[in-house]
Amino acid sequence: MKTLAPALEVITNSYGSSFTYTKHAEKTNSKAHLWHYHPEIELVFINGGAGKRQIGSHVSYYTNGSLLLIGSNLPHCGFTNEDTGNINETVIHIKPEFLGNDFFAVPEMKKIQSILSQSKGGIAFGGETKKRIGKKIEMMEDQLPFERLLSLLSILNELESSEEYTILNADGFSLELQTQDNDRINVVFNYVKDHFQESIALDEVSSLVSMTTPSFCRYFKKISNKTFTEFVNEYRLVHASKLLAEKAISINEVCYESGFNNFSHFSKSFKQYTGKSASQYRHEHKIIIK
Repeated sequence: MKTLAPALEVITNSYGSSFTYTKHAEKTNSKAHLWHYHPEIELVFINGGAGKRQIGSHVSYYTNGSLLLIGSNLPHCGFTNEDTGNINETVIHIKPEFLGNDFFAVPEMKKIQSILSQSKGGIAFGGETKKRIGKKIEMMEDQLPFERLLSLLSILNELESSEEYTILNADGFSLELQTQDNDRINVVFNYVKDHFQESIALDEVSSLVSMTTPSFCRYFKKISNKTFTEFVNEYRLVHASKLLAEKAISINEVCYESGFNNFSHFSKSFKQYTGKSASQYRHEHKIIIK
């Protein structure tokens, strides 16, 4: 069986600018199924809506929009599609050296250098930071190139000072590895994305990357700081969260459509993962269901 690694996305700077600024209307950036990476650092603001986000080995479900900073070459899927219900999505791509190799080394850029370094694991911002910075990002659409550059630097500086953030791969996940390691972990992530609703055998996944099962288990734990089984279960639970919020189907159907074959195990796992029962979670998010 052939499994594709994430695609390299080639990004071209906006006209007259040293970085790329793109604002997508509600459904025009439908890349949620695409597992990809790029050398550019990505700052993305999703205005409203709810959906799944997979960044590196982290998988989660967001509500009421999302503000993310994703480091260079960190694989991720898109965040919006026809079911997300967002108002719009604004994406900024900047090359790590977009203002020269020494620009961020000057003392005034210390905070920005720090936040760009932290972005290697992917960062999600919440609370007032998400609202405030989201508005500033959207305002950049009508600014001239120089003013837009100043706004970007100000935003990055402000993000470094925020305490309302989570580093998504906080335990050291990074794709700054050997090429062979990149290829292996990408094949595994892509396989889980495509097959999480089915039974996934460890020996089958191990064979995809030409490793014995014990070697693969040690390798995956070293790379992602979680076991392969934990990663698959998290992926399934996040998908269940999405279904509970977005589809008017029974909780029993949610269980099986998310790849679980035992309702009792699903219920226990969901409660441990979210702190709520599936019915409680659905009640709190029922406004999302159309």
